[in-house]
Amino acid sequence: MTAVLAACSTPGPDHPPGDPFDPNEDRNRKVHAFNKSVDRAVLRPVSRGYSAFMPDDIETAINRFSFNLSIPQAVVNNILQGNMRGDTEDTYRFVVNTTVGLGGFFDPASELGMPDATDTDFGETLHVWGVQEGAYQETPFFGPSTERDSAGRIVDLFTNPLSYLVETPESYIDTAASVSATLTQRERFSDTVDSVLYDSADSYAQARSLYLQNRRFELGGRGDDAYLDPYDDPYGALPEDPYDDPYDE
Repeated sequence: MTAVLAACSTPGPDHPPGDPFDPNEDRNRKVHAFNKSVDRAVLRPVSRGYSAFMPDDIETAINRFSFNLSIPQAVVNNILQGNMRGDTEDTYRFVVNTTVGLGGFFDPASELGMPDATDTDFGETLHVWGVQEGAYQETPFFGPSTERDSAGRIVDLFTNPLSYLVETPESYIDTAASVSATLTQRERFSDTVDSVLYDSADSYAQARSLYLQNRRFELGGRGDDAYLDPYDDPYGALPEDPYDDPYDE
């Protein structure tokens, strides 16, 4: 943990207050250009084809299943954050949806009026522990981040207890479900993502601003600057309410 604390740099005294702390902007812009090319060539067309081919009900059920598999990771982070209420509620939801909901394909927990699962990660855990967000980063494939959140993503690879309990080849089911959820989310938010990536004058600056403001709001910042972040972990996360049918409009 000492290495994480040391890795998160802080703005110097000459850094203008309120401006993004982005000392590696040249490198970040190159990574952004790479991510943009991957989205244009692969993610956007594949997500469109996937959503057109997959029946809406099945797509929604897979999203629920994928989200349910991620709840034990949230339970671990709630414990590390000292959030015992969230830990208990998430555990009950996971048990109910895994058993009665047939692995999470259905959502009886919501029908019973149980609270929504906690949307948390190890980046938030580091925030609770007092680690500064550090410099802004654009990471390959995963998009906008900060030094703190990048470290959190690495740790999150090892914090889901299911990864140690489920053996191969069954463990690949989680990966496949995550990929499905990613494609669904990319298509669901296609208008927003496309407007940032392909319609804005400076897609890098726009994505950076949206990510930082949204992330700070999530971690307890002022609501005045809250924005929808189209890059909120776009290669693995789910919409804010993963149990809503994105096609039920």
